[in-house]
Amino acid sequence: MNTSARTFGVVCIFSVAMAALESAVVVYLRALYYPDGFSVAFKIIDENIVQVELLRELATLVMLVTVGYLAGKTLPERLAYFLLSFAIWDIFYYGWLKVLIDWPASIMEWDILFLIPFTWLGPVLAPILCSLTMILLAVVLLRSQRPVSAMVWSCLIGGSLLILYTFMEDYGWLIVDNGFADDYPLLLHNQEFLKVASAFLPQTFNWLVFALGEVILLAGVYLQHRGISGARMWSNPKTSLTSR
Repeated sequence: MNTSARTFGVVCIFSVAMAALESAVVVYLRALYYPDGFSVAFKIIDENIVQVELLRELATLVMLVTVGYLAGKTLPERLAYFLLSFAIWDIFYYGWLKVLIDWPASIMEWDILFLIPFTWLGPVLAPILCSLTMILLAVVLLRSQRPVSAMVWSCLIGGSLLILYTFMEDYGWLIVDNGFADDYPLLLHNQEFLKVASAFLPQTFNWLVFALGEVILLAGVYLQHRGISGARMWSNPKTSLTSR
């Protein structure tokens, strides 16, 4: 087994184990705060616990970034291993929850995805699709061994921002529409916000914008795979789309 394959495997093993740890914490939290069944409606939780949960999420990101940094030698490699570890962790997080507490009942069930800078919501299928895209991009980055062009970066950043919007729009608009933006730093002390949030359940997910974001991301993956830069694509479109 060569070094690259060994590193790839070790990152995957770490991410699966990290997902088990993450899911165990969530099992404890749900047993404490959702004894009657999980719902994405806001639960009034002790503020200290919320702060600990925010710290845990930040620590998770730091761990994944660190794995990517240690596993790779160049910027594209480090990005690839970060994406790989994030994706494997995310997919197996849901896998472990299914094993431990038989949740989710379906991939269309809604979940609380993240809490920074405010709550992200979405059906389980959405982050899984994102994770599959990240694995594909990671493999392409590792196989291509070439710098990421400005065009590819534009696709990756643009597509990611669209997808992030779909995850954050429900709570974003809830905060803006109800006039809570000015109280954002102290939302957990705002009783009116807590009342509104505790009754809020999303009805639809913005699959159209999500799909657009995925298409743009996949375009970036394709451009990276073919080694097409923005300058080449626009200056000679016929040859650039057929050459490596």
